[in-house]
Amino acid sequence: MSETHKANLMDSTLNKPIRVGILGFGGLGQAAARVLAGKQEMIWVAAADKQGWAYNGTGLDPDRAIATYHNQGSLGYLEPAGTLSNNTIADLIENAAVDGYFLALPNLPNTFMASVARQFIQSGWRGVLVDALKRTSAVEQLLAMKDELQEAGITYMAGCGATPGLLTAAAAIAAQSYAEIHSVKITFGVGIANWEAYRATIREDIAHLPGYDVEQARQMSDADVEALLDQTNGILTLENMEHADDIMLELAGICSRDRVTVGGVVDTRNPKKPLSTNVQITGRTFEGKTSTHTFTLGDETSMAANVCGPAFGYLKAGISLHQRGLCGLLTAAEVMPHFVR
Repeated sequence: MSETHKANLMDSTLNKPIRVGILGFGGLGQAAARVLAGKQEMIWVAAADKQGWAYNGTGLDPDRAIATYHNQGSLGYLEPAGTLSNNTIADLIENAAVDGYFLALPNLPNTFMASVARQFIQSGWRGVLVDALKRTSAVEQLLAMKDELQEAGITYMAGCGATPGLLTAAAAIAAQSYAEIHSVKITFGVGIANWEAYRATIREDIAHLPGYDVEQARQMSDADVEALLDQTNGILTLENMEHADDIMLELAGICSRDRVTVGGVVDTRNPKKPLSTNVQITGRTFEGKTSTHTFTLGDETSMAANVCGPAFGYLKAGISLHQRGLCGLLTAAEVMPHFVR
């Protein structure tokens, strides 16, 4: 990275719009671009997919970017901001002045997010990274890199979507009523009108089904996924998932990970949620009483809203921490997100 780009990255303050990049431009990445379009405190300037990247320091147009991606298959064809590339992430890091990136990437294979973090470390880039990781093992890989992230001057916010993320943070706050936490139970309902808009997300969910693992789900063709969904009438019922809420709550000192359970229902053929998303925190108060707090998300909020909104709230919090010199790895259970106007 050139000294000019390093200087540009260090020049950002909260008095200026936060320059945001999005890595991954599938359903989640496109939703993130739309969310950013309504923000005054953030400006979407960069994005990358598998085949290309786009950068405009004064801002990208989500409508044009999404149309280009759908019509031509890559942001690399976006005129005049796009560039086709065989090494999109590295090229974008090198050429774009970005304060923080939202990693809207699939964690297939399970080592992928850690490998992306390593690219940022090796590039010399300094700033904030935010992900919406699901799996406990993926967060464990990032934990092993926390010293490297700190030395590199990167503030990495892990597990900052809906679950883990929004619901994990709610559990951490609700836990304050108790002297001891007995259990944290997260139940989610997701409705998607067209599963193909969220191919990677659905494959990650399939990886949690009995008889499947991450590698099997990654190797499934679209036809294989369609066949499975035909068998289940489009419904995926997920129980006792390997979800990073457990390690995040354990790291935050809320409870041991064996007291955290995550499961839910995904309807891939209906935008209406099959059930309400909620987290139940059960514990013993200092008076010796057992009680349960329940935090329920409104059914009208979509998966995209409940993932992207918190992700950018945590990105803003991460920028504040980074400017104060706090680098390394943090999770959604340790930091409050900042509302982004």
